Amino acid sequence: MNQQVPLPDADATRAWGRELAALLRAGDLVVLTGDLGAGKTTLTQGLGQGLGVRGQVASPTFVIAREHPPLPRPDGTRGPALVHVDAYRLGSLDEVEALDLDSALDEAVTVVEWGAGWVEGLTDDRLELRLERPHGGVGDDVEDAAAGERVLTVHGVGERWAGVVLPGAPAAAHASHEEGGA
Repeated sequence: MNQQVPLPDADATRAWGRELAALLRAGDLVVLTGDLGAGKTTLTQGLGQGLGVRGQVASPTFVIAREHPPLPRPDGTRGPALVHVDAYRLGSLDEVEALDLDSALDEAVTVVEWGAGWVEGLTDDRLELRLERPHGGVGDDVEDAAAGERVLTVHGVGERWAGVVLPGAPAAAHASHEEGGA
């Protein structure tokens, strides 16, 4: 499954993250890729809002990983925690292994920014999200990260994502999935 979703600005990027959060469950791995200022942390903020976790979701660049525990829902239940990782400063697979992400994977939604090439071995199932911003347009400057359209490419890997209709899927994809098609 490959799907492209246009996201006109940071608010739309957060909103898409909130919608995706409704589909996520403990054990899910989300790998985020994109240039500086593309919206990886912005999307993760939406995920945190949608999951209902504690704490401000901010880039974990210097701390490498942050865990956001779930807040109680109105019905008293709790969703999964959010583990937010930034692999930008990691230099080896040994450093990735030292984070011990696989121990938290079963109890949390794990989001890894800059994770491509580093975390695929954690599980056979993952959601790969690539955010791109057209260059030369409004908001091309990292300082103005809220402005400018992004294009999100979504790729589900493994059984977990087979047949899952993600936010922003075209209506034809919804009908195809409902009819048992690919």
